[in-house]
Amino acid sequence: MTVNLYSDTQTLPTAAMRRAIAEAPVGDEQRGEDPSVNALCERVAALLGQEAALFLPSGTMCNEIALAVHCRPGDEVLADVTSHLIHFEAGAPAALAGVLIGTLPGKRGIFQAADVDAAARPNTRHAPRQRLVSIENTANLGGGTVWPLATVAAVAQAARGRGLSVHMDGARLMNAVVASGTPAADYGRLCDSLWIDLTKGLGCPVGAVLAGGRDFIEEAWRLKHRWGGAMRQAGILAAAGLHALDHHIDRLADDHAHARILAQGLVGLPGVAVDLDAVETNMVYLDVTGTGLGAPEIVQRLKAHAIVVGALSPTNIRAVTHLDVDRAGIDRAIDAFAAVLGR
Repeated sequence: MTVNLYSDTQTLPTAAMRRAIAEAPVGDEQRGEDPSVNALCERVAALLGQEAALFLPSGTMCNEIALAVHCRPGDEVLADVTSHLIHFEAGAPAALAGVLIGTLPGKRGIFQAADVDAAARPNTRHAPRQRLVSIENTANLGGGTVWPLATVAAVAQAARGRGLSVHMDGARLMNAVVASGTPAADYGRLCDSLWIDLTKGLGCPVGAVLAGGRDFIEEAWRLKHRWGGAMRQAGILAAAGLHALDHHIDRLADDHAHARILAQGLVGLPGVAVDLDAVETNMVYLDVTGTGLGAPEIVQRLKAHAIVVGALSPTNIRAVTHLDVDRAGIDRAIDAFAAVLGR
């Protein structure tokens, strides 16, 4: 059996989740008549400390709708230089919301209030109007880094002091919650909008939920229709999210423990560099420069051992743990890396 560590998006619905999907009460989501969708949105809004929420097909749509509601074409959004907005959304901030991204020099995906202040533009007709600060928690390219609540609070204070709103890309927010012990609502109350992805650590096949104030969500609904995200009997998808909220949050701690075990097992391999202090949640990043092999070549060799990981650059590999990878799978992955690279 293949051990798929390419991403936590590779999770498959559990048997219990499939039963919940099959038995879900449904209705017309666009008309507000799907009880499963309504229940999911109410649950997530409460979880994130917001007034309302909106079920969407993907996390990217959550980000892009949020940018378009908060901003106007030509406005500037401040985000870390490694953010998902910049690297993995196909230029959508420019194409859909018409905004530009001003990059902040964070450390492992986390910037500081001083970085927001330093990026402030003068109030002149020649400069783009700054509207929004976006925080990615956990920070993917940072290695699954958890934002400390105090840092989020300081950034939010700096942003609002300059008249900017605060958005959180919470694709893996529940990983941050479990790893830090910080309630999701404590993060959420510092933000004007935020969302959680259902298809990563929570193990659902489809969907994400965007939360914010009632007026914000009302406008988000308009864009959901405009961009083709409105659905009909979407309760069969929302039911998976409800099941995940009940059964798949606390178990994220298992993924974090498995990532730590994997990292520890790879540290001693020839030419492999792993920063154990950077393994905070469910991601392990490896620098394979010293192996004499390129990351894509190592990835291909691992496939012969039924281990799937991703090459993020010519010299860097990412492995992501999730609910479909147990301890035995982690041990198999360590053995496969050892076979490919030599002990």
